[in-house]
Amino acid sequence: MLPLFRKVVCGFLPVWLAVTSWAHVGSHPSVHDTVAGIALRLAREVPPARLTAATPDQLLAWLAPQERLVLGREHVRFTVNVPVRVTVVGDATAVETPFWLADLGFRDAGLRWQDGESTFTAWAREFPAGEIGLGVNGLGERDSHYFVLLQPLVASPALEVAGGYPGRLRVATFMVGAQPWADRGTVVTAAPPVLLGQTLLRTLHGSRNDACLNGKSRVTPFPAGPLPDHLVLTWSGSPTRSQTVQWRTSAAVRRGVATFHPKPASGGPPDPVSVVRVPAVTRLIVDPALRNDPVIHWHTAELNGLTPGTTYVYRVGDGSPQGWSAPAEFTTAPEGATPFSFVYMGDAQNGLDRWGQLAQRAYRSRPDAAFYLMAGDLVNRGNQRDDWDAFLHFADGIFARRPLAPVIGNHECQGGHPTMYLEQFALPLNGPSGLEAGRAYAFEYSNALFVILDSNLDPQEQSVWLEDQLSSSGATWKFVAYHHPAYSSAPNRDNEEIRQYWVPIFDRYHVDLALQGHDHAYLRTYPLRDNQRVVDPADGTVYIVSVSGTKMYDQAARPYTEFGMTRVPTYQVLDIQIQGDRLNYRSYDAQGRLRDQFVIRK
Repeated sequence: MLPLFRKVVCGFLPVWLAVTSWAHVGSHPSVHDTVAGIALRLAREVPPARLTAATPDQLLAWLAPQERLVLGREHVRFTVNVPVRVTVVGDATAVETPFWLADLGFRDAGLRWQDGESTFTAWAREFPAGEIGLGVNGLGERDSHYFVLLQPLVASPALEVAGGYPGRLRVATFMVGAQPWADRGTVVTAAPPVLLGQTLLRTLHGSRNDACLNGKSRVTPFPAGPLPDHLVLTWSGSPTRSQTVQWRTSAAVRRGVATFHPKPASGGPPDPVSVVRVPAVTRLIVDPALRNDPVIHWHTAELNGLTPGTTYVYRVGDGSPQGWSAPAEFTTAPEGATPFSFVYMGDAQNGLDRWGQLAQRAYRSRPDAAFYLMAGDLVNRGNQRDDWDAFLHFADGIFARRPLAPVIGNHECQGGHPTMYLEQFALPLNGPSGLEAGRAYAFEYSNALFVILDSNLDPQEQSVWLEDQLSSSGATWKFVAYHHPAYSSAPNRDNEEIRQYWVPIFDRYHVDLALQGHDHAYLRTYPLRDNQRVVDPADGTVYIVSVSGTKMYDQAARPYTEFGMTRVPTYQVLDIQIQGDRLNYRSYDAQGRLRDQFVIRK
């Protein structure tokens, strides 16, 4: 495993401060906040067509001196214990050269080389020991992020790199086979000999457009306003004793608060003493290309100290008399084995208005469902907020009353990183050590264990944690959910590594159902164990591929397929009946017609 930095000296604290509501710990200003402020100002002052067509030099001219300083120093930071030569390696074919290279005194290193389809160039300068700050990847849209090489200028002591920001930066040795980016599997196949053996600071490819100010101009049909909307319940703690609620407002609303109380048995008003008030954590979500609504505030409140199996009434707002949402209800998970149902859906992704009709039908037909599990690709463009605006708009009223347990799909990773997904959903922090929080997690509900995995990442890196979750649980029912299928439905698709690393663990601890997405054609396998069909689902794992949106693929004939169909969006209802240890599985289409069903008896 590549070494982490020994310490981190700066990070983010979610506090609310007018427009700049997310700041670094310590004295370092935030690139995130600075870009948000610039985006708001440019949306007011610059016509959309002019902004979209702006050159890097024009964008730079619109920056205030302090903004230029922050964007040129605060994107990547680290500390070295000895003087070093810093080489910044970037795309030689890019239209834009980062402005801060000249500001900081970097010079062309006289190197240009081809590595596969990429052409690289380099800039270098010397720094004394201490903290070094580098700037953003660019002000326009970029296809690749720079990476950094460090060469000590003294023989001893040995170079040490610490205090890395952002925290997911990694240190390695630059050589053929090294990965220049910490969040992308691309490897070096060729490089100038003079650079080989230097210390590589692996940056984040997914951060390449963090300061893009002139992306293709878009309009969200559902802009934020002063009142709360897009309420979403998730679990970041125990489903029996906590509930997390998220919502959005316009950027003008600078704080959030939630109140909740047990639902009175009489149906009348609550006892004022029973009403609990919880301040929210408020942060900015920025999409500079949304010309009608580039910045919103996203509020998250965790409600704790709840009683299992109890219905609560809650509302959210800014604390003012007129700033509240309508009251809504949620019910905590039961303590102990109690019958329950949940809804599972595959990719929504496209045609979100029609997906919303299916989701609303599911909610109306099964109001008893305790929560919703979605197996990735909730939206098509995961880092464009107008997609999320549509998804949450058409799900109006569902996730405000039933928690959402989401999975990261490949479309959430637009640009290489699921930034906006992770900003919006507060999820359990019990995932694999070293993995970014929220990408994989687990929870128990009644007598069932749910393990959520991120199939966009290396399956092997999650295998030890997966085995620990399954082996240490005494749950009767065990479910796993991830995006890319172990057993594919669509033609010419296969995910061999998932079968290699995860399926043997599913077999070893008898996972009942694997809930998947990605292939856009409905599939239910025979019960499988050791990649072979078994007679009884109580002796093997049933693998499902589901799609709930409008994008459809063809389906290939497979020896493991017990039932398949395509061009039929579906939702699945799983009823766990405790008496007799029975699971009823039913799949319905958008018209509510039963399309598939089976039963598992323990």
